[in-house]
Amino acid sequence: MRGDSTSRRYTSARGLDQLRGELTRRDLAIVGQVAELRLVAASHIRAVHFCLREHDNELAATRACQRVLARLVRERLLVRLERRVGGVRAGSASYVYGLGQVGQRALGLEGPRRRYHEPTLRFLDHTLAISQLVVDVTTASREGVLDVLTCQAEPRCYREFSGMGGRIVLRPDCFLALGVGEYEHRWFIEVDRSSESLPVVVRKCRLYEHYYQSGKEQAAHGVFPTVCWIVPDERRARQLRQAIASDRRLTDRLFVVTTTEADLATLSGGAP
Repeated sequence: MRGDSTSRRYTSARGLDQLRGELTRRDLAIVGQVAELRLVAASHIRAVHFCLREHDNELAATRACQRVLARLVRERLLVRLERRVGGVRAGSASYVYGLGQVGQRALGLEGPRRRYHEPTLRFLDHTLAISQLVVDVTTASREGVLDVLTCQAEPRCYREFSGMGGRIVLRPDCFLALGVGEYEHRWFIEVDRSSESLPVVVRKCRLYEHYYQSGKEQAAHGVFPTVCWIVPDERRARQLRQAIASDRRLTDRLFVVTTTEADLATLSGGAP
C-alpha cells in the first residue's frame, strides 16, 4: 500500500486536532467504515457514501468520490493498495483502500500502529467479498427492502465461550441482524470463496455447533443466529450442503448455504 503524500503535519497532537476539525461527517464515515471492514474498494465507497440522488448523475458522484478519496490518501487517513481489482480498465473504481496511520489516530483506535503490506490475492478476494455484502445490505436498506439493525465485522462479531479445552473464540466473518417486515433475522456470515477444503469448512461448522450447545448466545439474545455460508456458485453450494448433512454431529437447521447471487434474498428470509 502507499500514501500519496510525505506530509508530516498531522503527527503532533495539535496537528491531529486540527485535522479532526477539518473532517466532514462523510469523511469520518468513510474512514470509519474502512477501519471496520479492513479493505474496501472505491466502488463500494462510492455506492455507500456518494448516493446518486445527491449528485446530478453517476459521473458527478464518481468524480466527487475520487476527489474525497485522493484527499484522504494525501492526509494519510487512508492508504491505497498497489493491486487493483477488475484491472486497469476499471479505472479509479478498481482501487482498494485500507486504514492509514493518521486515520487510526484520528479515530482514536487503540492498539499498535497499523503498518500495511500488500495483502495476498486470496485475502483480498475474501475481504472484499465481505465488504461487498455490507454494501449490498446497506443499499437494500436504503431502498426500503430491509432494515440493518446490527452489522458487525471482525473482530466485533467474535464470540468467546468455554469448552473442554478452555476458552474458545468463534470468528465469524460478519454478524448481521436484519429487519424484514415484522421479523428479525439474525445471521452469522461465513464467506467461502472455494479456497478451503470441505473438511476445513465442516470443522468450522462444528465450532458453531459447540457454541450453540454452550447456550451462551441464546441466554444473551434469546435465539441462536443461523449460520449462512455464502459461496460463489451452485456447484459449491451443493457440495457444502451435502457435507453438512452428512456430518451427524451437526444440527442441520443451524446452517444455510447460498450463493453470492442469491445472498440478499436468503438473508431477507427467502429460500437459499
